[in-house]
Amino acid sequence: MTDLPDPAPHPVRRWLLAILGLQVGLALLLFGADVARVMPGILGGSTAPGMTEPTRPGDQTRRYAPGDLTFRPPAPGSRPIPSTLDLPSRLAFDTADWDGGAALTLTGTIADGDANRLAEWLETQATPPTTVFLNSPGGSVLDALAIGRTLRGLEVGTAMTETDICLSACPYILAAGTSREVAEGAWVGVHQHYFGKNTALPAFLAVEDIQRGQGEVMAYLIEMGIDPALMQHALITPPSEIYLLEQEELLAYRLATAPEE
Repeated sequence: MTDLPDPAPHPVRRWLLAILGLQVGLALLLFGADVARVMPGILGGSTAPGMTEPTRPGDQTRRYAPGDLTFRPPAPGSRPIPSTLDLPSRLAFDTADWDGGAALTLTGTIADGDANRLAEWLETQATPPTTVFLNSPGGSVLDALAIGRTLRGLEVGTAMTETDICLSACPYILAAGTSREVAEGAWVGVHQHYFGKNTALPAFLAVEDIQRGQGEVMAYLIEMGIDPALMQHALITPPSEIYLLEQEELLAYRLATAPEE
């Protein structure tokens, strides 16, 4: 019995396989381009100037490494000094009498669960704060939003002295104040965030979480009366860098309120 040759593939099948191959090739090409674009920043770090380099309009992006930031004590009398001279790994709460009321100082990294910790702690206080001072390198975005809503419910003012920092997620707490005082010399900065439980995922592996999270942040800013155009700086600044806002920008985006005359 003579073996018959295999029938030639149907022309339509050949076209479908060719189109599928082309699509896979394009997908790999686009993915490779994205990886090539982001990997130098992930592996090699930022080439931006350090945080201590002075900024000027148009030159406001600085290298950002939370572990390299240290506590800068405020000038005497500018606000209550927290009990620690280091930036804690999660928010520390300190209270003191201040300007006829009570001042709360939030110092340190915003860790997961700090929003609940603060809400529970506030319930134990006989006198609610009227002013909240901030000194934080950032941390959990979702906790920062929850803390901000708690503070707005108390109708407190937020404030920073000339030696305070409020970076990454911290500006969303600053935004919650019914008044927002930011002294000259304070560092207020924004950049891209990670959302979800795995904060080590780069953006191209967590697109859905990133987009949902950014939507939540923009809705929050609008709720607080902040110009959501602030997000343009956050969206284009990688996590290894921080965009430091000038005083004019803080006022323009309403992240700081003009002092009363």
